[in-house]
Amino acid sequence: MKKLLPVLTVFILIIIIVSIFLSMSSQKKMVTIQEGNHEHKPLDITLNHYQDTQCGMTIETLVHSVQAVAPDGKTWFFDDVGCFALWYKNIKFQKEATIWVYTNDTNRYINGRKAWYNKIDKTPMGYGFGAYEKEGINMIPFDEMLLKMYRGENLTNPLIRKKLLSE
Repeated sequence: MKKLLPVLTVFILIIIIVSIFLSMSSQKKMVTIQEGNHEHKPLDITLNHYQDTQCGMTIETLVHSVQAVAPDGKTWFFDDVGCFALWYKNIKFQKEATIWVYTNDTNRYINGRKAWYNKIDKTPMGYGFGAYEKEGINMIPFDEMLLKMYRGENLTNPLIRKKLLSE
């Protein structure tokens, strides 16, 4: 019985912690997908109320955020361009999706396919791809950014990080 007491205590603590987190998330009513965006425009989001579809993090700033709109008007939200890219890889409506990225230079949402991407920005999840409206030195287009994400060529890879930050 003495051996079961520590295990039972840990089990009860885990149940309490899980219950607290579940009640907090249901009270906040976080938004990961919003329906009805038939105009396919970037939506106004309330910070700390929207959640990244891929990684689950709360969107705390518009900087580096992405919105992807499906043909049926469903909108997905992301806190980092890298999270968006990972999600985008597996969707069936890639060509039809409307993509909005929040730019670092003009501070507004623009078409993500027309944006330029810096490879060494400090982003929420550490991938490093910051979106810009105007092309700058060492910036890459949308398709190249996707390719680099799929290959793991981003700042989360220590070898790539060292190479990019020493250039």
